[in-house]
Amino acid sequence: MARFTTSDGVAIHYDFDDSAPAGQPPVVLQHGFAVSGFLNFGGPGLIDALADADRRTLTIDARGHGDSDTPDDPSRYGEARMALDTRELLDHLGLEEVDLVGYSMGSIIAVLLASEDARVRRMVLGGVGAGVVELGGLDTRQLPPDILVQALRAEHTAQVEHPLGQAWRAFAMSVEADLPALASQAAAMHQAPIALDAITAETLVLVASDDGLADRPDVLAAAIPGAQLEVLPGDHLGVVRHPRFVPAIVEFLAGERASAAE
Repeated sequence: MARFTTSDGVAIHYDFDDSAPAGQPPVVLQHGFAVSGFLNFGGPGLIDALADADRRTLTIDARGHGDSDTPDDPSRYGEARMALDTRELLDHLGLEEVDLVGYSMGSIIAVLLASEDARVRRMVLGGVGAGVVELGGLDTRQLPPDILVQALRAEHTAQVEHPLGQAWRAFAMSVEADLPALASQAAAMHQAPIALDAITAETLVLVASDDGLADRPDVLAAAIPGAQLEVLPGDHLGVVRHPRFVPAIVEFLAGERASAAE
């Protein structure tokens, strides 16, 4: 585990496991809102599965999350800034090519990075759908940011007004997240057009059938050149533990799915 300081002075916690053979690009793991890289990908077994497949992994805690710095200022947040953090970290580590896995907020970071950085070879996007195309980020029609901000900035849980806010505050508290930092990120969610047609990475959209934040994933897959789509049973928080979730990612990053399609 290590820390890297970004160009605007925020320390980012990351774990670069480069113990596997260097024949394949490292896999960068970008987690979702409120959790850390390890919680999103370690608990469900993806990190171990990638190691078993002889893949190096770069697991990142986005600013405001996990063991990274947690400034309480919306101007320090947004997925575009987080994508820049990742780009600066790739530069710092001297990585010339990577594969990329994002989930929810991490998928927005991933598409922003891949739309501007040709180093991304293959990419898996989870927990997102048409909102990326139509709104330029997480689907705020399903989860309005003002509900999140109110819930996360409330002094006491009893003051949270909306059931969605109550649920997300409870989840954030259960993983011991920094509530003011999360509120700042919620207030800065990316909501601007993304050049999805500029993405050159081979892409898999991997989502749950009952995930409102990944509504109409076919719209997203159609907007990224050559993207594939796989839908699994489950919801936004639970699908990462579906028995097909981890194998689908490992196979796609290995090129096995593409070979089978040919």
